[in-house]
Amino acid sequence: MGRNEALAKIDTYFHDGMFEAELARRVAYRTESVRPDSGPALTAYLDEDLIPYLTDIGFECETYCNPCADAGPILVARRQESDNLPTVMTYGHGDVVPGFDDQWDDGVDPWVITKVGNRWYGRGTADNKGQHTINLAALKTVLETRGALGFNVIILIETGEERGSPGLKEFCSANKQLFSADVFIASDGPRLHPDKPTIFMGTRGVFNFTMRLDVHAGGHHSGNWGGLLTNPGVVMAHAIASMIDRNGKILVEGWRNTHIPNSVRAAIAKLEVGGGENAPTMNPNWGEPDMTPAERVFASNTFEVRAYETGNPQSPANAIPPSAVAYGHLRYVVGTDVNQLMSLLRDHLDKHGFTNIELISERDMMYATRLDPDHPWAQWAVASLRHTHEADIAVIPNLGGSLPNEVFADVLGLPTIWVPHSYAGCSQHAPNEHILEATTHSALRLMTGLWWDLGDGNTPFTTASL
Repeated sequence: MGRNEALAKIDTYFHDGMFEAELARRVAYRTESVRPDSGPALTAYLDEDLIPYLTDIGFECETYCNPCADAGPILVARRQESDNLPTVMTYGHGDVVPGFDDQWDDGVDPWVITKVGNRWYGRGTADNKGQHTINLAALKTVLETRGALGFNVIILIETGEERGSPGLKEFCSANKQLFSADVFIASDGPRLHPDKPTIFMGTRGVFNFTMRLDVHAGGHHSGNWGGLLTNPGVVMAHAIASMIDRNGKILVEGWRNTHIPNSVRAAIAKLEVGGGENAPTMNPNWGEPDMTPAERVFASNTFEVRAYETGNPQSPANAIPPSAVAYGHLRYVVGTDVNQLMSLLRDHLDKHGFTNIELISERDMMYATRLDPDHPWAQWAVASLRHTHEADIAVIPNLGGSLPNEVFADVLGLPTIWVPHSYAGCSQHAPNEHILEATTHSALRLMTGLWWDLGDGNTPFTTASL
């Protein structure tokens, strides 16, 4: 039995409805981690579904309490075949964002798989139950075909990613002995295009903050006080304009990062961004000047105003508002001095006369990570995926978005490889979340081929050990 037999077996698994049945069973768990009463559902997802599934294929499973007291449990599963074989760590999260049950299209229940054409609707289908269901099914298929995996596996499933992964870094830091591995391979996020298999080796970081200006105790009639009182909405608008120009170029000294390593630039040069179903129309002149669109989203820092409010937008009054607040964030790449971001912004605002604007850091940051595209494990993974796909794939040094990848890359010190199975138009945090049938079938084949190749002996692990 060989690689082709394993691929044929995963084809049968998909076409006979077994993947749909497994995913439907998992989607049915209402694992909305932001809800204060979600604990029983999060625990049940692990205890009733994943642990029996993994135990049946030879994994030893243990659940751990989260170091963060109000966060859900963490599952660690291990299958150890030999100390002389490579060990892969993989990851998924069992929690989902709120269902927003009454906002989905007519006839679509977020907790049931609903198939409409090429789309399979359901909360968690794209983020992340569908993605780790694909990877686990591919593992099981290789095991059944070969009789063994040919490598060791450590699986971590958390239940709080949609809350920012509280406790994950602390747990991994305190339990490094559980995660001694050679490489990290997991799935989350979107492909570059639905029909283009994609690999990324890190993520941009994200730094969220609030800018607030309080000027008056209450609003004041604009006829009586206009021209006499400071309007905080106007001041805040000018403060924002001092931070970024009308075409999206960052103006805060120290916030830009324009250095792109040659290996990263070469990988990005092959990418075409912005396509795919439901994709918005790009502005070719927005962002860092003298960069390609791919370099802007994958290799540079970008500042965004997430929300901005002054007065009462729902019921505007003819009055000077008492305050203004703006919510911003910086997406940043490796090489940015993250510890200086807030002080650099403070210095910038003070220099431009906005000393009264208060700055508040909203939460712990997700840090930027990036594995060099020339790394042996990255090259190996690209070759495996290309073999199955029989064509080139998209190689992204780091995702434009953010994941808790610093836990695996920095805390555990692993080379990190992500193979996403979704696409940008999947509505993953909104009503009508879905996966695409063709993309899902492709992903099952890709991961079956990748797991097969990992157990076939020709990996950086064996090369390094000769």
